[in-house]
Order: sequence, then structure tokens, then C-alpha cells
Amino acid sequence: MKKVLIISYYWPPAGGPGVQRWLKFAKYLPQFGFEPIILTVHPDEATYPVRDESLLGETSKMEVHHTSTSELFGTYQKASGRKEVPYSGFANESDKPGPRQKLAKFVRGNFFIPDPRKGWNKHAIPKALELIDKYQITNVVTTSPPHSTQLIGLKLKQQRAINWLADLRDPWTDIYYYHQFYPTKVAQKIDAGLERKVLEQADNVACVSADIKRLFAEKSKDINPEKIVVLPNGFDAQDFEAEVAEVPESDFLICYTGTITSDYKVETFLEVLKRLQKTTERKIRLQFIGKRDEQTEKLLKEYDGDFKIELLGLVSHKEAVQVMKSCHALLLAIPKIKNNEGILTGKIFEYLAAQKPIIGIGPSHGDAAQILTETAAGAMLDYDSKDEMYSFIEQLIQKKWSHQSSSIQYSRENLTGTLTKLFS
Repeated sequence: MKKVLIISYYWPPAGGPGVQRWLKFAKYLPQFGFEPIILTVHPDEATYPVRDESLLGETSKMEVHHTSTSELFGTYQKASGRKEVPYSGFANESDKPGPRQKLAKFVRGNFFIPDPRKGWNKHAIPKALELIDKYQITNVVTTSPPHSTQLIGLKLKQQRAINWLADLRDPWTDIYYYHQFYPTKVAQKIDAGLERKVLEQADNVACVSADIKRLFAEKSKDINPEKIVVLPNGFDAQDFEAEVAEVPESDFLICYTGTITSDYKVETFLEVLKRLQKTTERKIRLQFIGKRDEQTEKLLKEYDGDFKIELLGLVSHKEAVQVMKSCHALLLAIPKIKNNEGILTGKIFEYLAAQKPIIGIGPSHGDAAQILTETAAGAMLDYDSKDEMYSFIEQLIQKKWSHQSSSIQYSRENLTGTLTKLFS
């Protein structure tokens, strides 16, 4: 089989949706004639917001190479006074940062460009060159965030005759929390220049949604839009094969998995559930699994009593799948921010695999809304659409909404077949 070098900072025992994407591609690549060779950072030296040791079992038959790193997050943590690594969108930090946290973010945004994990690059580049030469590898994948990983691909492209696929799971300079780093105009110019150089020089660029493709294509007139491919996240059908105990029908359990912050604007949704609880005999339960910011945690606790709210912490991916399969409906919330039409979180595809109705809160004309319509898996409701929201959830509670989802096109196996068309 042809070998493919996959360079990813996040790899088991790292957890979270970013890990799932290339872990699953690597799992199915051999079915299409490609053997994955993984290059990642040594877990003892990495800074992961989330760890999930249970994922290590999926890598046991893969060839994985680890390198040392020169992490810069230690400087950030000392400056901010925090022990935890920041989550995406700073969900584990206060919504009102003090002077020390603001200074730390300023340092992060202006001195660690494009990000603090770029210290890994000087270790990863020589190891990548060694593997390319040893195995005569022509196909190389760099996946980000952290976007500093794309600079590894840029350097390899300059030094070897490779077919380079730059996979960007999130926007770069357009990410919604970018300006929370207080970047100066000089810093923004440097960062945008690195982004543009990667997009121009990669042989192919993969992103997760059509709107993110639009953002990247507009970065430079020298970027051929045809080389930017929408390769969405998906689900691994094998993860959803196990039977789980269903929640009693006397309850109506809605589950949410993942990070949620005050940007997600679920206030109207909570008000609707409060109203519905007064009109139904079923006990409404809303369960959140994952990380929440302080403001959202406070908001949710205010409604606990009007109906039941259960706030749980992080769980393994296996446990999260069990939760998805056992509930009556799944909540998909998209932050109310600029360019949110292109947000296509990985959880939507696992929600599809769970075969439960999806209550979407977000832009009604975005990429996620299109998928819910295409698969007939649920409804995307505007943040303030009280009546529409009430009507849809009432139908779910009364079992009057027919769930006939069809989502096989988003299986990890099928998507891997699409991926291999980008290899030489």
C-alpha cells in the first residue's frame, strides 16, 4: 500500500472532536489502499485541553511516531495564573477576564504567532523529513488547529517533492474568538500572511463546510478555489453498534454534548422548555455533558426547578455515544457570532448516527441547517423563534414528529473514500 504521512498535534490520548477526524480517516485508509503513518507530539509533553485514554485502543495497529516539543503554553499559564489549558472559545475561563488574563491573551496574540504550540515544529520537521525519505512518502497531510502545524507542511513542501493536503478544521484568522487575543495590526498582518501562504502553496486544502471554503478562497487571488475541498466531519458507524438502556418514556430527556458558552444564546430555548413543562405530564430533563463557561453555568442553574437540568462534566467518547443513543432528543446549539453559517461542528454527524431527533438552535440558512433538512433529522430554529421552537419540541414530546433520518453519506468510511481522491 502507498503510505500517507499524517501530521497532527492532537492524537490519542488527546480527546475531543478534532482528534476524531483523522483518527477515523486513518482507521479506514487501508481499505482504500493507503497505509497511514502518524507523526504527533509525545503525550507526556503535549498540552491537551481534553484527554481520552479510551481512544488509544483504536491506534494499536497504527504506526505512530512521537517527538519531543518546546511548549510555549507554560509561559501563557504563568502569565494568566491558570493551571488549565484554555478550551476552544475560552469556555473554561471567566467571561470577565482580569488584567492578568488580558495581558496573557495579548502576549498569546502578538508574540506566539500563529499559536503557542509552534514550538513543536522544530522537532516535527526533521522527523517528518526522515519518515518521508525512509518510506519514499509522496502524500503528506497536516491537520489543524493548531494552525502552526500547517507551517510544518509549508516547510516540507519547500524541501521535498510531495503532494501536500492542508486540512483546516476551523477558520484561521476568521475564528470567532480571534480578537480576544487583542492582536495588533502588525500581528494580524503577519498571521494573515502565514495563512495566505499555506492556502496558496498547499496542493489541496480540505475544510469542513462550504462557508469556510468561501472564507479561504477569498484570502488571495492566487488561490484556486477548485483545490479547496469540503470534506465534512462524520460518524463511525461501528461506534454506535452497542445497545444501550433507553430512558423511561415518563421522562423527556434532551441531551447536549460538548462545549457551550454564552455565545450560544439558548435563553429562548430554556424559556420554551419552562412553558412546555407546564403543559405536559412528561418530566422534561435537559442534560449537558462537557465544558461550560461561568455565565452559561449560572444561566442553566436559574432554570433548574422549572424543569430538571443536569450538569455533567467531561466523559469519554464511548460514554458520550451511549448518552446520545439513550436520550429522546439531542440539542445542537451554534454560537451567535460572525460567519456562523459555516460552523459545522463534528457533533452533528454523531447526532445523526444516534438516530434521535435534533433540536437545532442557530442560523436557519447555514450549512448545519442544510444538513438537517437534507437528512430529515431535525429542525434548525432561529435563536429567538419562540413559537416555532415551542411547536417543534411539543411535537417531539407528544411523539407526533416522524424521525426518518438518512445519513450514510456522512459515515467515516464513505468520507475516507472521498479523501483518497486527493492523494496521488
